[in-house]
Amino acid sequence: MTAATTPQASSTHDRIAAAVASQDVVVFMKGTPQFPMCGFSGQVVQILDHLGVPFKGINVLDDGDIRQGIKDFTNWPTIPQIFIKGEFIGGCDILREMFQSGELASTLAEKGIAA
Repeated sequence: MTAATTPQASSTHDRIAAAVASQDVVVFMKGTPQFPMCGFSGQVVQILDHLGVPFKGINVLDDGDIRQGIKDFTNWPTIPQIFIKGEFIGGCDILREMFQSGELASTLAEKGIAA
């Protein structure tokens, strides 16, 4: 049985999928929006807060299965990971570039998310 087909992996995948679908903007991060535990997570929180975007932060440090599972879910090696309306956007660098170019504000507007 491969890791992708084990009950634990499937359960983790389902939990991640449910979390991604639970709110318009979801950030898998180290720490919480109130207390980010790494600089990259902190930058993401600052950008979203600056735009006034409500988001759900999921602390991967609280759950090792989620911490690894989100990397497998997106095939993206780093955290934080940002989702907008269920679509994986990328990590801190991509969000920062989108913010600086104005693309983030337009993407949020296109998806009907007030910023």
